[in-house]
Amino acid sequence: MSPRITPLTDPDSSPSSRRLAWLASGAEGVPVGSAFLRLSGRKGQDHRAELEIAVHPDERRTGVGGALLDAALTAARGEGRRSLVARVTAGSPGEPFLTAYDFRPVLALTFARLSLPELDLDAVTRIVDRPHPGYELRCWDGVVPAELAHTFTDSRRGMDDMPMEDSDLGFEAWDVKRTVAVARAVLDRGDALHTVAAVDRSDGSIVGFSELVVPGGGRGDAQHYGTGVLPEHRGHGLGLWMKAESIRGARLRYPELAGLLTDTADSNAYMIAVNDRLGYRPTHRELEYRLDF
Repeated sequence: MSPRITPLTDPDSSPSSRRLAWLASGAEGVPVGSAFLRLSGRKGQDHRAELEIAVHPDERRTGVGGALLDAALTAARGEGRRSLVARVTAGSPGEPFLTAYDFRPVLALTFARLSLPELDLDAVTRIVDRPHPGYELRCWDGVVPAELAHTFTDSRRGMDDMPMEDSDLGFEAWDVKRTVAVARAVLDRGDALHTVAAVDRSDGSIVGFSELVVPGGGRGDAQHYGTGVLPEHRGHGLGLWMKAESIRGARLRYPELAGLLTDTADSNAYMIAVNDRLGYRPTHRELEYRLDF
């Protein structure tokens, strides 16, 4: 018996993206699986859709996943998307499922964690205190100060060439309005946002940044949102410097914070080396698969 696929109304939407949802039901209307399709509305990323499918273990290999995929694929085509992407944990049942439907692996990500109670704070402080001629660090909480907003937004170009293998991520268009809106969204949900920036002393412009989001209450694990350096300012160790200061600040300001989380493309050798130097330890890997149509 084929599963019944029911479209759902998903309230998880914003001016920049929206999400479609479906529920798969078996005999007597019992839920056996679900699918979500994230559709970005941002210019430069409106060519693809992001897929999540979950099927009850007892219902796998019975056509539930395929039926959900058909619904999501039809919707993605109807929205004018040209590719469908999905992430799965390496070694999970999701890998053979996606391969069976002609998805191909395009990106491998290593997730890592730094245990703050085990942190060698003196070693991290020595990295922070090492001179970087021509540069200085600037830190702030929450929304970027108005006088830094333009060069901070411009510095996000440092993420444009981040190694992402064949993920077809597209490009992210940033302006000051979006920079402020993203920061306010973090604050509105009750989390704290801390930014460390590298400043070029010759003109006062920001040339790199590292962002950390700490959960409300200062407990559990915080999440690195990104670290980037403008191409013309690379080769000076600014990425390591900024991330070390971010770690040092988190340890001193949040004594009950358990750890810091980060994820990095396996092809990003520089940032992996930075994470290893700072004491991050891999926890798991995820693979991104893509289907073009």
